[in-house]
Amino acid sequence: MILSITYCHQLRKLYFLILDLFWFVDVHTSNIIMLPIVGRKEGQVLHRSKRGWVWNQFFVIEEYTGPDPVLVGRLHSDVDSGDGNIKYILSGEGAGTIFVIDDKTGNIHATKTLDREEQAQYTLTAQAVARDTNKPLEPPSEFIVKVQDINDNPPEFLHGPYYASVPEMSNVGTSVMQVTATDADDPTYGNSARLVYSILQGQPYFSVEPQTGIIRTALPSMDREARQEYDVVIQAKDMGGHMGGLSGTTEVKITLTDVNDNPPKFPQSKYKPVVSVPGEEVGRLKAKDPDLGDNGLVKYNIIDGDGMGIFELSTDSETREAVIKLKKTVDYETKRLYTLKVEGSNPHVDPQFLAWGPYKDEATIKISVEDADEPPVFIAHSYTFEVEENAPEGTLVGRVHAKDTDVANNPVSYRIPQYTDVEQFFSINPEDGMITTTRPLDRETQAWHNISVSAKETGHHQETKVRVNIKVKDVNDNAPEFATNNEVLMCETIAPGKLIETVSAVDKDEMANRQHFTFSLAPEVAHNHNFSLKDNRDSTASIYVLRKGFSRLTQDVYFLPVEINDNGFPAMSSTNTLTIRVCSCDSKDTILSCNVEPYVLPAGLSTGALIAILACIVILLAIVVLFVALRRQKKEPLIVFEEEDIRENIITYDDEGGGEEDTEAFDIATLQNPDGANGFLPRKDIKPELQYPIRPGIGRPAANSVDVDDFIKTRIAEADSDPTAPPYDSIQIYGYEGRGSLAGSLSSLESVTTESDLDYDYLQSWGPRFKKLADLYGTKDCSINDADEGEDS
Repeated sequence: MILSITYCHQLRKLYFLILDLFWFVDVHTSNIIMLPIVGRKEGQVLHRSKRGWVWNQFFVIEEYTGPDPVLVGRLHSDVDSGDGNIKYILSGEGAGTIFVIDDKTGNIHATKTLDREEQAQYTLTAQAVARDTNKPLEPPSEFIVKVQDINDNPPEFLHGPYYASVPEMSNVGTSVMQVTATDADDPTYGNSARLVYSILQGQPYFSVEPQTGIIRTALPSMDREARQEYDVVIQAKDMGGHMGGLSGTTEVKITLTDVNDNPPKFPQSKYKPVVSVPGEEVGRLKAKDPDLGDNGLVKYNIIDGDGMGIFELSTDSETREAVIKLKKTVDYETKRLYTLKVEGSNPHVDPQFLAWGPYKDEATIKISVEDADEPPVFIAHSYTFEVEENAPEGTLVGRVHAKDTDVANNPVSYRIPQYTDVEQFFSINPEDGMITTTRPLDRETQAWHNISVSAKETGHHQETKVRVNIKVKDVNDNAPEFATNNEVLMCETIAPGKLIETVSAVDKDEMANRQHFTFSLAPEVAHNHNFSLKDNRDSTASIYVLRKGFSRLTQDVYFLPVEINDNGFPAMSSTNTLTIRVCSCDSKDTILSCNVEPYVLPAGLSTGALIAILACIVILLAIVVLFVALRRQKKEPLIVFEEEDIRENIITYDDEGGGEEDTEAFDIATLQNPDGANGFLPRKDIKPELQYPIRPGIGRPAANSVDVDDFIKTRIAEADSDPTAPPYDSIQIYGYEGRGSLAGSLSSLESVTTESDLDYDYLQSWGPRFKKLADLYGTKDCSINDADEGEDS
């Protein structure tokens, strides 16, 4: 069986020529088929055996778009005599769909357009069978149909767009990056997949190698500060770049990275800030460096100037500015202008660009001192003055002085802040600062006065304060007195001439070591026969006993007046009383007990005076007791006045502060006695009479009846049956005891506390419920039967 595509009768003779070479050419086709030849033995005659065959591969052009199916090849078997008894069968990839066969002629056609990029070859199997029996006439054999490539795919950049960077100022030819495109066409067939690269955009800054796609710099000294980014377009074209080839493009964004190729530069060479207050920011300056990151860092230093010790320089970490601050106080009146020279330099220098330096710059700063409105300044940091105590009002204490340090030299006014001199012991002249007293001072009360004086320029608000310490000088204005006031205990059996006490004195005045006291008995007791005093001339005195025979039963206390003098100028003296108590002692002069009944010497109170005082106290107590007794015996008035109505008082206490609105919220007259409202005041000593009419239908007692129980029941029934009665009508009924009642109040408290002359015998006629009260308060004797009836009730 032979597969033929075209007929070539001229090759028929070649079949026999290559038979011994195991190849033959079919007389009907130019396709070469490889046949197996049966091997022969030596001396054996070669005979042609039945032909077997192996198919070669055949080609079909891809993307064929003609009107007729493409003829791929033809199957033909030697056993085919042309009578149609042989049927050709095709199987394998695409058989029946892509490839179809004419089972009579064996012609194979491609019915669809083939794409090599989808499938490059197809494996098929051919076989010849008898048409009537379907028995194979020859063994099946495989052959390959290859799709022949055409240039139908453009190049593609699979990883675009691209991003690359290169340092600024790079040399020409510095590699930036490599781009690569791919082509889906067959690289082994023709030039369909042979690519050539070119640059469409980005010239003259960059170039690309045609074969490798490597992008390189094309210009020297490209400056990032002038232009930082470039958009480059690269093209890849197949067919070796010739006309008719397909192409694809990609975009490459190239960024120039920074190098330290620029020195710092101050925008101006001279600055003129103004300063006045220490710690205040004088000004800021910044050297411009277009480089980035560490390449653009600038370090600042003060390298010269007469203000190096007055000002300090720092760097703001955020703005990268040099900040100049005043470190010390400056005085406009002393020096008005300072000069600083500031240097800004790059701390990181690229050795590659050292020749482009120097990488630093300088600026001169002339700082003017502002004439600030400064408060006045006192000549001294503090003042200390002295003034004698008891000095009269207006005594000069001292003078403070402050001056205006400004050029204007304004006048200064003075004052004493009140919180430093609360009691206002001192005053100051606001014009000249003279401090005087406003009252006499007492050193013993307050030895030092610490005040403040403030000074302020006229017409300004700023002021300065200074401390003024005023010492009150001592004057001998306090008399001496005993150092202690302890009693002196003396035995009854003490011997004459014995020392019983040594006294000393103190003085509130400040005399230090110069102070000396002398002692003597007061003139009124200078010649007494009991005690004597001896001045020891060392600011002490000794007390001695002159006699014996002291008895505490006769007199147990003696008061001895002692006069004490100091040596001040003028001299001061005082009389102090020494208390001497006589005590009972044993044989060893050990004190056992002391009497507390005083006996006053002529300098003390007499016994008669004490008795008179006690008598006055007793008389006062008697008057008080008598007054209370009279008040208790005062009788209750017979007439109940309107303002004393207890019910009105209840209303008053219930009014808790609502004012007129609360008072007017109800009618107080409703709760008052109706007779009292009409001007009739009932007497408490008259028997009550029933004067109010009773509505028809309600039983009422006889006219002369005084049964209170029936009276109350009647009034309750009347109120319950009256639809117009107010809700508090029962309060009015219970609060009213009847017109003309002789009983008055039934309170047992009042009957106990007052001595009433009323006769309560009429209670006997009030009914059984008041029988007990009649027995308690009545004067008539009650019968046993009546008592029993009261108990039963």
